[in-house]
Amino acid sequence: MTAGPSADDVVVGIDIGGTSIKGVLAGRDGTPRARFDCRTPVADGVDAVIEAVVRMAARLVDAAGDARPVAVGLVMPGVVDRAEGVARYSANIGWRELPIGRLVADRLGLPVAIEHDVRAAGLAEATEGAARGMRDVLYVSIGTGLAGALIAGGKLVHGAAGLAGEIGHVPAFPDGEPCACGQRGCAEAYASAASVSRRYARAAGGAAVPAEGVLARAAAGDAQARAVVDDAVVALTRMVLGVVLLADPEVILLGGGMAAAGTALTDPLGEGLQRALLWRPAPPVLASRFGSEAGARGAALIGWTAVGAASFPHSVTT
Repeated sequence: MTAGPSADDVVVGIDIGGTSIKGVLAGRDGTPRARFDCRTPVADGVDAVIEAVVRMAARLVDAAGDARPVAVGLVMPGVVDRAEGVARYSANIGWRELPIGRLVADRLGLPVAIEHDVRAAGLAEATEGAARGMRDVLYVSIGTGLAGALIAGGKLVHGAAGLAGEIGHVPAFPDGEPCACGQRGCAEAYASAASVSRRYARAAGGAAVPAEGVLARAAAGDAQARAVVDDAVVALTRMVLGVVLLADPEVILLGGGMAAAGTALTDPLGEGLQRALLWRPAPPVLASRFGSEAGARGAALIGWTAVGAASFPHSVTT
């Protein structure tokens, strides 16, 4: 393990997604000092993706200047074994039992820590983002898929098998539309960005429209868009309701691409939750602060854990 970090040390944080790879170089204050992104070469195979990650990490290390890079944090979707540094399964990237932590550490000569991408994004938002200072937070990422990260009592929840947060597969509409997971009626089949786009294209009989565009059309009075968005809000409401009742979070944060819609999404979800919670106040629903950079910022936080340190004082632990 690297010697105890100093105030001038930096870490590399890399968010590996199915479409793009985002990286930041961050100091002890958590503020990115450099940023890079590139396409994820999924079609070229596992080795090509690893090579792209290593190249990006090397660029970020070069950008450190006089600062000392001490660790790398990698975050990714799927089933992540953070203790072993192994990506057990990722449908979007095509990985199975990949010892990514060791592979990257051997190439860079730096310690590597790994984590699930949505949990890392939630960690970033709870430390310096929209939920700073809060110890009970539900972060929901609405992108190609739909997943969440729960912070309870100031601790990031991983679950017995490291699978906590797969709330996109809550059955929002029993016997509803098929989901990619094999079940029917999952919230993800109605409320992910990909599903909103797909369902609107099918209803309108035209070309696919990004989810943000569907939300805008709904606000402008498009009846078919309104029906698709209403279904998405119902699915999201039913998905988070159980978490609210069980864990009582202080806030619900929406991240991912669809969260860029802001109040067009947060307001109806908050209203839906309050209708379902007549006997108590619903937690506020807010958009995330860091948007698409939350995963990479969270990866930097995870990187600090490889050397036994946090990047800056905060009340949340991994």
